[in-house]
Amino acid sequence: METTEPFVGFRRHLRAEVVPDEATYLLSERGVTALFGRPAEVVAPLLDGTRTLSELLTEAARELPAVQAGAVVAELATAGLIGYRAAPGAPCDGAAAAFWDLAEVSGLRSAPPRARPTVEILTVGRGAAGPLGAACAESGLTVAAPGPGGGPSAGAADLSLVLCDDYLAPDLAAVDAWHRAQGRPWLPVRTGGAEPWAGPVFRPRDGACWHCLAHRLRGHRRGELAVQRALGARRPVAAPEASLAAGRAMGLQWAVLMAATWLGGVRREGHDAICALDTLTLHTRHHAVHRRPQCPACGDPALVALTVCRPVTPVSRLKAAHGGGNHRALSPEEMLARHGHLVGPVTGVVSEIRRADNAPAALHCYTSGHNVALGGGLGWLRGGLRSLSGGKGVTAVEARVSALCEAVERYSGTRQGDEPVIRDSLRALGGDALHPNRCQLWAARQFRDRARWNATASPLQRIAAPFDAAAPTDWTPVWSLTHGRQRLLPTSLLYFGPGPDGRPPALAADSNGRAAGSSLEDAVVQGFLELVERDAVAQWWYNRTRHAALDLDAFDEPWIAGLRTAYERDLHREVWALDLTSDFGVPVVAAVSRRRDKAAQDITFGFGAHFDPRLALRRALTELNQLLPPVLGAREDGTGYLTRDRDLLAWWTGATVAAQPYLLPDGGQRAYTPGSYGYRPRADLRDDIEAAKHLVAARGLELLVLDQTRPDVGIPVVAVLVPGLRHFWARFAPGRLFDVPVAEGRLSRRTRYEDLNPVPLFV
Repeated sequence: METTEPFVGFRRHLRAEVVPDEATYLLSERGVTALFGRPAEVVAPLLDGTRTLSELLTEAARELPAVQAGAVVAELATAGLIGYRAAPGAPCDGAAAAFWDLAEVSGLRSAPPRARPTVEILTVGRGAAGPLGAACAESGLTVAAPGPGGGPSAGAADLSLVLCDDYLAPDLAAVDAWHRAQGRPWLPVRTGGAEPWAGPVFRPRDGACWHCLAHRLRGHRRGELAVQRALGARRPVAAPEASLAAGRAMGLQWAVLMAATWLGGVRREGHDAICALDTLTLHTRHHAVHRRPQCPACGDPALVALTVCRPVTPVSRLKAAHGGGNHRALSPEEMLARHGHLVGPVTGVVSEIRRADNAPAALHCYTSGHNVALGGGLGWLRGGLRSLSGGKGVTAVEARVSALCEAVERYSGTRQGDEPVIRDSLRALGGDALHPNRCQLWAARQFRDRARWNATASPLQRIAAPFDAAAPTDWTPVWSLTHGRQRLLPTSLLYFGPGPDGRPPALAADSNGRAAGSSLEDAVVQGFLELVERDAVAQWWYNRTRHAALDLDAFDEPWIAGLRTAYERDLHREVWALDLTSDFGVPVVAAVSRRRDKAAQDITFGFGAHFDPRLALRRALTELNQLLPPVLGAREDGTGYLTRDRDLLAWWTGATVAAQPYLLPDGGQRAYTPGSYGYRPRADLRDDIEAAKHLVAARGLELLVLDQTRPDVGIPVVAVLVPGLRHFWARFAPGRLFDVPVAEGRLSRRTRYEDLNPVPLFV
């Protein structure tokens, strides 16, 4: 009578070798396992898959009691070293069976062809389904016939393999919608090119969708998309394919391997990622694909609007013991550990964080990809100093976190289409809406002269047309911490990038008061401090007032001594610091440096503001480091600068401290020390926000906050605005720029418009 009892044996990825009186060794690609004792030596040779458990115990009983043999089998089963097999002699691909045993899933090792998982192959673009189908069959997958016209069929395929030339092909939107409606997983693959891609496995109602991925991919392909828009093309503009036949074959099998392992029951992080095979370097990388909670296709597109429209309510937030260059709720190390996954060249929010070119290691200068605040047109491809987001810090970790936060700040502050918008005119909205020039602060004379000015000005310094109060405009709410109510400002003044029509906005946002932090509270504090900093810098720069130095020796920071040594000995530069503190009483510092070994002085500077004067100086000096690399290679003949920006080059090659004496300390004033500021530490970030509110209210101003945190990012980002505070760009409306230097006793009378510094600040 034929037995129905299954056969038992070692898993097929294991080979048993007995060394008598020593041990039984199990060898696999993952290493060697040793089994000790006489019982194992007796049982191991019997576990070759040709015996049922009963037969094995009967045969082992010739040398061992059945209880001992059974105990060995039980221990091996518990350890996952043995399993049941098909009848000896049944058709079987031994290597494939061993693979699935190694993967610890049932996989495709024993299923008859008609019961094996089924894939359907779809093509988007130029790819041919035939080779991919043949490769699937070789690995034990059943390939279903396509639907009418080569499209998807409504049959019961377990997975769709979608072969495409480009993961941003617009046709993939329809593919994604069909699979979500049918509830069928699908796997995009790109088998050609120098870097074949496979994955992720999109699972309807579980995890990310294609739209989540496409949103991130577009952020890293701004150059290609700018060319596509310029050409009016519907599809991405294809570059020539660069591949070898061997690489294409690897890409094909790479795709099948991901499909087969998924269908075989393997679940790894790689199935939720783009698995990229670089055929030039022979490296592989996984680019994780995460669901965007606000995705319009698979998430809740109202999340961003809900965030923006709710009141901004600071909570008690204790400061970290070591917050780096600012008071934060988390240390730089904690921030990097929590948010480092946002960095990646394919699916990250930030493409990379790397040491800045030409920067000495001791300065800790890092960049973090394209500065999206500059827009997405062809112009940024030709950018220089401002084309990258950057970071600064006393340590490498601080600088890396700073670079990450700046890039996230720009990403989160870019218009993405889900921001809340009210379409109406300033005149119709009444008192809730603020005239944009209360923030921009251009003078009437600047509006009159704008055509002449704009003809030669840097794009960052161009003057917008006067705002039409009767014209329909997009408005977005901001929260007034001063009055506990919503106000409205033009959306394009709050978010970078073009509007829904794709055209550059008439009113352009800038980075002043934007901040990312480890909590909403420290982001608000940092945004406020930046406003205070730039307001004070504008007063100094355009009025060309003289200010006292900071006594750098009195701050007694070892890193400052090391920095000064590096500047003087290695870079042939002098460095000093000026106190620019204005009527707010918040310490503001300008760090200034010049070359002393050639005619062109290559004058650079950095600015910092903080309640703690030590951190204000720290931020100014580290920003000085951040902006230094483009001039480090400058030569006597005027070459070697890492920019083509004419304003920067004119300044570096022409400015001198003799011609711009306001850059030097006022020798008639005593140098500032840490004790000059009367600083009293506060332990809670909410208390800093309360202090900021009081400082603003005391000057008849209003503190506004826009929460720009993106659900898919998680790092809090805010835009802080105080209408009336100055940007350090050339904006000359009446107000603080002219009044505060007189009130503070720096000037005896207001500076005349025509006597303002003719050099616009260009940082």
